[in-house]
Amino acid sequence: MNRMTQTVAVLGTGKIGEALLSGMIRAGWRAADLLVTTRRHERAEELRARYGVRTVTNAEAAKNADILILAVKPQDMGRLLDELAPHISADRLVITTAAGITTGFIEDRLTEGTPVVRVMPNTPVLVDEGMSVISAGSHATAAHLDHAEEIFGGVGKTARVPESQQDAATALSGSGPAYFYFLVEAMTDAGILLGLPRAQAHDLIVQAAIGAAVMLRDSGEHPVKLREAVTSPAGTTISAIRELENHGVRAALIAALEAARDRSRELATGNG
Repeated sequence: MNRMTQTVAVLGTGKIGEALLSGMIRAGWRAADLLVTTRRHERAEELRARYGVRTVTNAEAAKNADILILAVKPQDMGRLLDELAPHISADRLVITTAAGITTGFIEDRLTEGTPVVRVMPNTPVLVDEGMSVISAGSHATAAHLDHAEEIFGGVGKTARVPESQQDAATALSGSGPAYFYFLVEAMTDAGILLGLPRAQAHDLIVQAAIGAAVMLRDSGEHPVKLREAVTSPAGTTISAIRELENHGVRAALIAALEAARDRSRELATGNG
């Protein structure tokens, strides 16, 4: 079936869900073929007015959609699956974006043979610069992965990994933007300490971050080489790098990502 003739339901249309909805419409899906579910009536009215989509109950979405995107919080997934299970047949594709929730967790609660694809997007999908990491469940085929890539490719880049690597991808990519925001916050405070107005310090570091990211993406150079190009002998940059190393910043980042990975594993066990 042509992907854009399929009915897609987004269950739990928060910020990420809405970004996917908007991306699909821009990519060519008809609003009439898109279903959304929300907890609040006002939110349903807002989405209907903004995109022209149909708002339905979770049960109606399960009965009528070819592809269901479960965009709820991990702690809400079990309850949602209990609600959906009686209505989902094995010819539907189920896509989950909940951190830590495995395809096996979902497969065990649905009809035997239901294809499930696990995706970990990050928040830059809101500006079409997301990174979505995709893994197949035990019944998902290459065609199902293609469907997921077409949906999430509308709001950024995608990458396929074995599901065993999803917790690591969650730590690195799913949570990744927060680490950069934290760094920008700290560097802005440093700029203020050095005598710059807050707004100016913020603008300087944000543009430095954008420029550095574009160079990383487009130059093809290893980050070490790019850093060395800024690091003159006995200069300002090497003095700063020495302090970062003295304070164990590299080790702290590695430990932070390990903690995020471990928390993703905990979420899979239901320790919300």
